[in-house]
Amino acid sequence: MQTQRVIFFCLISLLYMATHHAQAQMITGVWTGKINRQKVEVKIIQRGDSLTGTSYYGTASQYSRYRIKGYFDAASNEVVWWDDQLLEQKPASSKGQMGLLSRADFNCPGDGRMMLDGKTGPTDNDPSGDVHLNKTDNTTFNDEWDFVIDNYMTGGNDPDVIDSIEALTPTLTATPPSLPKEKPVIAKPPVKTEMVMIPSRPAVVPALKTPSPPTPQTIEDKFSIRKKTLVTEIPVTGDSIELRFYDNAEIDGDSISLFLDGRLLYRNIRLTGNAYSIKLAVNSLDENSELVMVAENLGSIPPNTSLMIAVVGDNRYEARLESTEGSSAMVRFKKPPASAK
Repeated sequence: MQTQRVIFFCLISLLYMATHHAQAQMITGVWTGKINRQKVEVKIIQRGDSLTGTSYYGTASQYSRYRIKGYFDAASNEVVWWDDQLLEQKPASSKGQMGLLSRADFNCPGDGRMMLDGKTGPTDNDPSGDVHLNKTDNTTFNDEWDFVIDNYMTGGNDPDVIDSIEALTPTLTATPPSLPKEKPVIAKPPVKTEMVMIPSRPAVVPALKTPSPPTPQTIEDKFSIRKKTLVTEIPVTGDSIELRFYDNAEIDGDSISLFLDGRLLYRNIRLTGNAYSIKLAVNSLDENSELVMVAENLGSIPPNTSLMIAVVGDNRYEARLESTEGSSAMVRFKKPPASAK
């Protein structure tokens, strides 16, 4: 009986590994079609449950290229990714495409076709656009991820390889890199953590000739090391305050995170002409609470600028916040002393 149980659990483990690997192989690849009515090519690389790669909006002669991040939910077959960092704009003088966050269902209707259909928008709160992508064997844009896609079943799916290419993406040319000897230290994407069965490394591993890149910064690192610049102080009373955030200049793909008293409150907020609204309970604030806006990227027209409107009871306050690679904007909320209530 004990032997039968061991065999049963081994079969279940093998089935899980085969299914997980097959899903990763199907999602990894080149996807073309339209996102928010814009022509697009997305190269998606699956590593466990997380996703990385690049997205190209436009044509070979005029495009915006983003680094993407995301995750795959095997339980619902939902693929979620967002344009995390603008890597290239061609021509450099063009306005470019604003970064988007997309949610799509992964489905295989038959005849070998694979599709991603869903919704997209500048934030999860505004999924006003459509996603319609089909998987293809061809690419219009040659880059470093072609190596992983072409060799996914013969070593390209090695996490060490994917981590190295992801870390080198901003400075790599179109020449595919060799498999690395050592795994670089990188920041992990914001996805759920669970055990992943990793295929074994190929027997022959060529040496990596490219120097190791600097360790990428997480949003927490950016918050810690950047100077905090006080912009204004706002008196707060009542039960709650409402904060509304807009892009304060031309809509160019600015993305921010918010920290309240040193704790990450919201991340991946895409600034547009429409308000991104949040509410804070006044009783959860300290007598002097500090809200810090950290730029996740600088958009296509630096610096990252935001108009914040604070609604406190019948009062309305405005603050123009600016964040760069060296500084973050800070707003201080002041509650009346307990003795004055």
